Amino acid sequence: MKTLEWEGNKLKLIDQTKLPDELSYVYCDNYRDVIVAIRDMIVRGAPAIGVAAGFGMALADIEGVDLDKAAVEIKAARPTAVNLFWAVDRVLESDNPLDEALKMYDEDMATNRAIGKFGAEVIDEGDTILTHCNAGALACVDYGTALGVIRAAHEQGKNIDVICDETRPRGQGASLSVWEMQQENIPVKLIPDVASGFLMSQGMIDKVVIGADRIAKGGVVNKVGSFMVALAAKHHDIPFYVAAPYSTFDNEISIFDTVIEERDGDEVRYYGGARICPEGTDVINPAFDITPKEFITGIITEKGIIDPI
Repeated sequence: MKTLEWEGNKLKLIDQTKLPDELSYVYCDNYRDVIVAIRDMIVRGAPAIGVAAGFGMALADIEGVDLDKAAVEIKAARPTAVNLFWAVDRVLESDNPLDEALKMYDEDMATNRAIGKFGAEVIDEGDTILTHCNAGALACVDYGTALGVIRAAHEQGKNIDVICDETRPRGQGASLSVWEMQQENIPVKLIPDVASGFLMSQGMIDKVVIGADRIAKGGVVNKVGSFMVALAAKHHDIPFYVAAPYSTFDNEISIFDTVIEERDGDEVRYYGGARICPEGTDVINPAFDITPKEFITGIITEKGIIDPI
């Protein structure tokens, strides 16, 4: 199952806002449709956003839109995931936008399998692995980064268990990661976000593997809540790994200079369509947080496992 595909000069996307109850697709006919899909999280996850942005640039080229103009608009869709900027710039520098987007599509699948291969080396027989948010096939073209590590270990025949936290406020751990694990019959349990520290204290978690939206000097940016998991893992001396391709690295800045996306407060005010706080409540809703490098055991890339930069 591919998260996105190029069909008949259109970009076909799994509508991740409908999962896990409905597997349906959205077709992007033009680059503005791609911007909406990225902004509204129909497609999400740093690698998938990057490849979708590449196809958005290809659609702009097919439409005859000035690519510099399209690039500015596409980059504004979400400000934090570095893959988005990397992909747009890569297409801008190419001679053929569609060919370049298709190349990125193929590379993403190969990259994720390489990440899985290297990452499986740190997974032991009988491990219970905690993951935060969704860094699986749905966050990429296919296979996944953090969940790709888990998939690879499972494919090697290792007896493992997975714990997914719900990942408030949008619940990607609950709706997407659990769904992916169930599709492949990998044993999985769902926990509230606030339970991971307690489970660690009870010896119920052996490893943590998460994805990343940006890796830069000093640490990693990932879905908000990652830092709290890292803090608990550090306290309990549990290995904390980040799985991500080199396209997620930004070597030009400090991680602490990253622009953290602030999303609509209604994501927090409402859950399942029901308001869960007094009407008119003020909300702070950062989409991401920063985990400093001293909390990270290693970064699993397509070229091997490295120390944080």
